[in-house]
Amino acid sequence: MNSADTGKETVVAPAVKRRPQFVLDVVRTEQLSPHMVRVVAGGPGLAAFEAKDATDMYVKIHFLQPGVDYAEPVDVFALRETMPREQWPATRTYTVRWLDLAAQELAIDFVIHGDSGLAGPWAAAAAPGDRIIFSGPGGAYRPNPDADWYLLGGDEAALPAIAAALEALPAGAVGYAYLEVDTEADIQPIAAPAGVEVVWLFRRGATPDASALLADAVAGGPWPDGAVDVFVHGEREYMKALRDVLFKQRGLARSQVSLSGYWAYGRTEDYFQAEKKQPIGKIL
Repeated sequence: MNSADTGKETVVAPAVKRRPQFVLDVVRTEQLSPHMVRVVAGGPGLAAFEAKDATDMYVKIHFLQPGVDYAEPVDVFALRETMPREQWPATRTYTVRWLDLAAQELAIDFVIHGDSGLAGPWAAAAAPGDRIIFSGPGGAYRPNPDADWYLLGGDEAALPAIAAALEALPAGAVGYAYLEVDTEADIQPIAAPAGVEVVWLFRRGATPDASALLADAVAGGPWPDGAVDVFVHGEREYMKALRDVLFKQRGLARSQVSLSGYWAYGRTEDYFQAEKKQPIGKIL
């Protein structure tokens, strides 16, 4: 999960479920592609982190607002009881790409859209010693070991979770992974089993909300016999298109499919989360 803040709407920070809070320091960053940077954070605070048995494990990153005086040490949940809502830290949701508790490090991959958004510019400028505050984790999906084959799909926002799922598959797994990015420069090495074909799809400047590449690839791609386990996550509108492909065209059961809109083109995460309760925001 990799929030995309490309819109201009502004709303107040939404309420966030209280989860354990962690404060770490940036250890290093890695430029994975022109539009994605990895931030590796660590520190003794990670010792209390209780990992989920999920390849889509995610955390809520809390960004303190500039110019607001927060009492130290910052408790993002306690301050909600004493500060006006408009001064609450902004929250963004991100997949944990990998976790190494022995080294007290975790990695989060951020999509970069130039200077737009909140989390992307922060990650692009992050330097060793910078503070990162997050809470969590959440997450539920792990590839079903009893499936005959696997189907995974998504855009840049879902790439970290898909890569983690592919790496968790048994060596003999078979299936297909469809990954939609902008151009060939955005391709990343992924350790998928030999029997899982990784197919990269290129928008080439088209906006994600208008792209039909992912839905068309799944609808027209190979469909082996046997029980399939599906993980498809990404931009909200083409998740709706994939919903129709998977449930109407292929007749899959809900138990076979993990499908979610991670973000919506032109929306900040605050606005996107607020829309989830409205008809436009409903996927399933």
